[in-house]
Amino acid sequence: MTRDTTVPVDGGPLAVAEHGPEDGTPVLAIHGITASSRTWAALARLLPDVRLIAPDLRGRARSSHLPGPFGLRRHAADLQRVLDALHLDEVVVVGHSMGAFVSALLGAAEPTRVRELVLVDGGLPLAPPPGVDLEQLLTRSPAALLGPAFERLTTVFPSRAAYRAFWQAHPAFARDWSEEIARYADYDLEPAEQGFTPSANPEAVATDQRELFGPDWYRAALRQVRQPTTVLRAALGLQAEPPGLYPPGALEAGTALVPQLAVIEVPQVNHYTIVMTSPGADRVADVVRGAIERP
Repeated sequence: MTRDTTVPVDGGPLAVAEHGPEDGTPVLAIHGITASSRTWAALARLLPDVRLIAPDLRGRARSSHLPGPFGLRRHAADLQRVLDALHLDEVVVVGHSMGAFVSALLGAAEPTRVRELVLVDGGLPLAPPPGVDLEQLLTRSPAALLGPAFERLTTVFPSRAAYRAFWQAHPAFARDWSEEIARYADYDLEPAEQGFTPSANPEAVATDQRELFGPDWYRAALRQVRQPTTVLRAALGLQAEPPGLYPPGALEAGTALVPQLAVIEVPQVNHYTIVMTSPGADRVADVVRGAIERP
């Protein structure tokens, strides 16, 4: 059963979902750039004895009302408030996609409270698209920066069923659809005139995405990460296409920033199914379980 609560942060309440026993080992789970706390339903099911704490990040889902400024550092500051409010002295942190970047910042800022980091298909600076440099990315409009994702975030869907159908036809889920994913889609929606819209704030998403390409301050923070850190790479990308968000070998280069980084390749999963379905979620659960049990 999911326990939904809120934590006060700058600008209002941040929505937080909890799974598992309240006296279980706490694991903070941080979702991706257009996702929500419901990303972690499979992990919660696979780790029933763990207290899994999953916020809706600022500008997403039940936290979509929270104002800017946005950005990775703002998310990390919000999560420090979560640790404070829930009196968490030591946690394992698992983050997916953009959430892995936020996880790394939190680990650098909280070297004693964050005991280990599990980064899922994210956390290491992305390479800009061919022919585009970092300065160009910083000046792009949200529509140009996000492409099809921006179109989805600004679309009015006539019904919940229509939004489910959109995701069910998506290449990432076409072979892995389940009621768990359907509930994830339902949670993402907010009522709008003539239907429903996805809850993620496009401005928040665009601001956050600009910071995923490794500005100097982010690389400096990575160099401050001292915790054991594991990154899992999905073999396939956002559209279930090879080679994935990170090409083979790209993550190994991250040891220049995080020398203790361990890389795990996860075959036959894409950027979404690495956390939301088996066998990807099973592999993530194994790594999180190992981090919990490590002395």
